[in-house]
Parts: sequence; structure tokens; C-alpha cells
Amino acid sequence: MTRTVLVTGGTGFVGIHTILQLLQRGYKVKTTLRSLAKKDLIINALKEAGITSFDNLSFYEAELTDDKGWDEAVKDCDYVLHIASPVPAKQPKDENEVIIPARDGALRVLRAAKRAGVKRVVLTSSFAAIGYSRNSKNHVFTEEDWTDENAPIEPYIKSKVVAEKAAWDFIKNEGGDLEFTVINPVGITGPVIGGIYPVVQDLLKSIIDGVVTETPLFTFATVDVRDVADIHIKAMLDPDADGQRFLATTAGSVAFNDIAELIKKERPEISSKIADLKPVSEEFYVAISYKKAEEILDWHPRSKEETLLASIDSIIN
Repeated sequence: MTRTVLVTGGTGFVGIHTILQLLQRGYKVKTTLRSLAKKDLIINALKEAGITSFDNLSFYEAELTDDKGWDEAVKDCDYVLHIASPVPAKQPKDENEVIIPARDGALRVLRAAKRAGVKRVVLTSSFAAIGYSRNSKNHVFTEEDWTDENAPIEPYIKSKVVAEKAAWDFIKNEGGDLEFTVINPVGITGPVIGGIYPVVQDLLKSIIDGVVTETPLFTFATVDVRDVADIHIKAMLDPDADGQRFLATTAGSVAFNDIAELIKKERPEISSKIADLKPVSEEFYVAISYKKAEEILDWHPRSKEETLLASIDSIIN
């Protein structure tokens, strides 16, 4: 029996790679878009990645801010991967512009999934909901950590905390038999297909172009989009994943100068404009564990070097 999966936010970087892997593994896939006019963006990206038949893919128009379309989208689905989330181009003046769609959108999808008798929903949250309100010095972040939504944090970060907490509350109070799992990725990098690229791409390009001239006093962890798609599918299927949250990250973190040095060493042909960036001291390197995903889901991510170079190669190409 072919199982059916709804992927919300099919035009996003994680969404498109997840659809690709599901189709490659023989699933029927439904995906939601804010406008069906963007359907060709998905089809062209999948063609570029080698998909030749689209018989198992269907499209539904639905928005996080509106009930319309969701019941039809989740109908006959075994699983829902709720990946869509509002990402503001710039920080909004009113934090509710990003918080309300993130929170209400998650609840909208969960309610529709419950009504439709879906087996499990996997929600894409973020490291933003884990590691943004405590000092990272001498601390290894795990799934036990939560960002304090009352700390002075940016609206996007707050939206991730509020949306994830609201989803857990819904499951606890109204979820019934609906199974639920959360994935918390760090900064997502990796290969671009169909011109659908991640937020981090702009940073990498500005390092290559010499726009970045100094290393700020912070580091970040990264994870390959192919591994993020994979962990969603593993979390969807593994019986032990119900009721759990999983950090998705590679081993180790990077500063801007590490990226610059990696490009100089591995892609010297594009490194002529890169500024000479000073390193930061070891105490600034954030430590994040993916041990739980490794142990429960048998998930083994690519190295940070491989995923960064995949992003960099996409910029070159």
C-alpha cells in the first residue's frame, strides 16, 4: 500500500528536498502552497533533481492564516510534515506579524490532521526554540533546553518558541490519538535545486564577495538540507519518535573566518576577494548535541565541511 504524506510549504528549501526524498522512496505526496501559481517552481526543481514522473505529487492552495483548504490537503494522508513557517524578509515592527501566523498555522494544521485521522504530524521547529536565551559558554545544548520567550529575542526566534509550545499544548490537551514529533534544525545549508535556496546562502556569498570584512563574536552550527529531509522522514516512521523533539545539527560549529578558510583551501579559484578574517577564541564556539537523533533514529548527518561546500558549489554554479 502506498502511503500518503502532506508536506506543507513545498516551495521552501527544506520542503522541496523533503518532497524529493519522499518521491524517491515511493510515497504519494501532497503539498501546500500559498498560491498554485508557484506549482511550476516545485516541478522544475524536482525535474532538475532527476524526478521524471509526477503521478504521485499533487498540489493544494492553503495559507497558515486561513482555515480554507486545509481539510482537503490533509484528507487521506497517513502523515503530515508541517515544514511551512513565516520567515520575515526583515524584522517586523510588530512581532505578532510573524508570531501569530507561526502559532496559529501550526494549530490549524494539527486540528485538520486530527479531524482527518492522520497517524502522525512532524513539526519543523528550530534551534531558535532551544538555544537563544542562555549563555552558551561551557554548555552543551540538547532537546531539554528551551529559549525563554520573555527574553529580549527577535520576533522570528520568539515565533518559533511560541509556535512549538502551542503545538505541544494542543497535543497534550486535545491531541487524542494523534502522534507528534518535532525537529529542531540549526542553520540549514546544502545543495540548491531549482533556485530555491536557504537564508544562509546570502551570508556565504557575502564572504566570497569580500563584503564581510570581520568575524563577529559568535559562531553557529549548520546542517545539510538532505539530512534535514531525512530526519523528518525517519521521525515520521520511527515508533519511538512519538512525543519527542530532535535537534538536527552537524558536529561542531563555525565562525565566519572558518568558512573563509574552508573556501580558500577547498575552492581557491573563487577565493580572491575574500577578506582576511581574524579568528574568534574557542569560548565562542557553540556546542550542540545530536546524540538523541543518532541513538533513537539512527540518524548520521554529513560533516559541516561537506554541507558548507555543497552550498558554496551552488553559488559557483
